[in-house]
Amino acid sequence: MSSSDLEARLEALDKAHNGFPQEEIPQFVDLMQVYEGAMFEISTKLDILDSEFQVRFSHDPIHHLERRLKSVNSIIGKLERKELPMTIESIKDNLFDVAGIRVICNYRDDVYSVSNYLSAQSDIQVLRVKDYIKTPKQNGYRSLHVIYAVPVFLSSGPHYTPVEVQFRTIAMDYWASLEHALRYKSDLPDARFEEHSQTLLDCARSLQNVESQMQNIHRDINGAPQVEDAPQS
Repeated sequence: MSSSDLEARLEALDKAHNGFPQEEIPQFVDLMQVYEGAMFEISTKLDILDSEFQVRFSHDPIHHLERRLKSVNSIIGKLERKELPMTIESIKDNLFDVAGIRVICNYRDDVYSVSNYLSAQSDIQVLRVKDYIKTPKQNGYRSLHVIYAVPVFLSSGPHYTPVEVQFRTIAMDYWASLEHALRYKSDLPDARFEEHSQTLLDCARSLQNVESQMQNIHRDINGAPQVEDAPQS
């Protein structure tokens, strides 16, 4: 974490909520560094898997990765919504998505292959799995969410740290981006909001059918692994 990032987080923490204990601010900064380390540990593992697929199968399953750490305001806001104590221990014990990675894959098989190969690594623990691909949300949202615990090696030893990884295809991702913009960034009248929500639901179903057809073609012309089950938690 750069000095400018550190200063920004300290300033945000100071302004965000006067209920956060001042004496825990240094621990908060340390904790963010651990989460950042865990996020990059997982990212490195994913990059290596993607390279291996290219060598073995002449196929890159991962289109791209996106990483993010929750902002100070988001962390404090989530503690408040859950009516949890404003402490470092409360963050560590209750928030499992402080560090997040979005893995954008080319095909649905890639989603399950990459997530399973990552889950099988001996130094990783799978804490929770939610498969919204096989069981989409009511609004049409599809994605595979896996919370991993990965060791971050500090001077005091390994610290297993959670990272939420969302695996989705390119189509799932651009649908989710538009749905998120509609839900959280628009100020439309209720009628227009409902109209667009229904259209997006119809689009989700259409995309699912198109993806299945393209997946079948991909299977015929590519020897990459065919996996249809999410990792087991």
